[in-house]
Amino acid sequence: MRSVLFAFSITVYCLLVCYSSAVAEQQPPNILLIMADDLGYGDLACYGSKHVKTPHIDRLSAASLKFTDFHSAGAMCTPTRAAMLTGQYQQRFGPQFESALSGKSNHDIGLPHQAVTMAELLKQQGYATACFGKWHLGYQPPWLPTNQGFDLFRGLTSGDGDHHTHVDRSGNEDWWLNNELNMEQGYTADLLSKYSVAFMEANRTRPFFLYVPHLAIHFPWQGPQDPPHRKAGHDYHTDKWGIIPDPKHVSPHTRAMIESLDQSVGEILSALRRLDLEKNTLVIFTSDNGGYLNYGKNFQNISSNGPLRGQKATLYEGGHRVPCLISWPGVITARETDQTAHSVDLLPTLAQTAGISAADFQTDGLDLSPLWQPGQTLADRDLFWRMGNNRAVRRGQWKLCLKKNRSELYHLETDLGEQHNQAAEHPEIVKSMSQALKEWEENVDTSAKKYTN
Repeated sequence: MRSVLFAFSITVYCLLVCYSSAVAEQQPPNILLIMADDLGYGDLACYGSKHVKTPHIDRLSAASLKFTDFHSAGAMCTPTRAAMLTGQYQQRFGPQFESALSGKSNHDIGLPHQAVTMAELLKQQGYATACFGKWHLGYQPPWLPTNQGFDLFRGLTSGDGDHHTHVDRSGNEDWWLNNELNMEQGYTADLLSKYSVAFMEANRTRPFFLYVPHLAIHFPWQGPQDPPHRKAGHDYHTDKWGIIPDPKHVSPHTRAMIESLDQSVGEILSALRRLDLEKNTLVIFTSDNGGYLNYGKNFQNISSNGPLRGQKATLYEGGHRVPCLISWPGVITARETDQTAHSVDLLPTLAQTAGISAADFQTDGLDLSPLWQPGQTLADRDLFWRMGNNRAVRRGQWKLCLKKNRSELYHLETDLGEQHNQAAEHPEIVKSMSQALKEWEENVDTSAKKYTN
């Protein structure tokens, strides 16, 4: 009888263990989204840089799905943030989101509250949510992260702040805790690392979504050892770049910023391992746009976009083709992919990962999760960019750039540097892609009317 009871107990125990394991496997993963600012396609060692040491990001790259054809939704800060967080083209929210929100003319607006962000979707799914870093989708309440699905926000609301004093270019103190100014001493990247580790420690037993939009490597160009520049009460619109002794060689400052960014990524990933969360955490690392190569007549040798033409604020590849690494140990097979992906793809991807129904949100993007395993491809589609009078369309390996009355057509597989304009040789492709652009513009502009009327 005892042997029967013992066997029965063992059977029940095994069933409970199997059930517990199945439940554990059903728990949605943590999500860590780290976005650099103005980091160029060629600024990381894992993307070809010979001048900057990025061992921690390189280690992440080796364990990731590494995209070589990933694109930010805009060629400046605000547009990409709006599109990435909502999964929709930023133009759907109005023309003010096609470029950087200004601290002067746009100080009293922000991302519309009707826009559904990935933080809101994940929060409804039981995730703890936090944003630590640069927001740039609204300068003051009620346009801050805590009104867009984030439980906790620490960082700056403007487009740039002194990395030491946390003063924006208008001379305002700009370091927030949720909806209140809360100034704190410390180098920006170091503070974001500290906040991120503390948040993961506090939420290690539940799913969390941690969004870390770094300020690096946006100007003021200040490495950790460079001096503070801005003081509250002074205007820096004509002196926004920091203390640069040799303007023709800004790279020593940006190199120090990139290495500081890499150190921050290393500290956050180390904490994931220490907390035994690495295997149940989806990690994404990317940039909001390409890097500056030069700025005006004075500043040179700032960043690197590798073999790409153009830089931040242009719609050539250097303005919007950016690094992107996605890692999830045991789920994503580490390798390089040349599939074309875009900022708007991240929301549907995270939604699928968290078990959120596609009926619960609108998106212009594609779920990237079929790429987790080799041999899969994404559906064909056109991608669009618009900033002021400049427009661009991507269809397969064809890229159409439209500037006023000039059409430029490039075949990126054979001309990644966009040097040979084939518009005259393929007028039918130019016509077809231009028509697709016209239809897209009509669609997004119609969507924007509810926010602009």
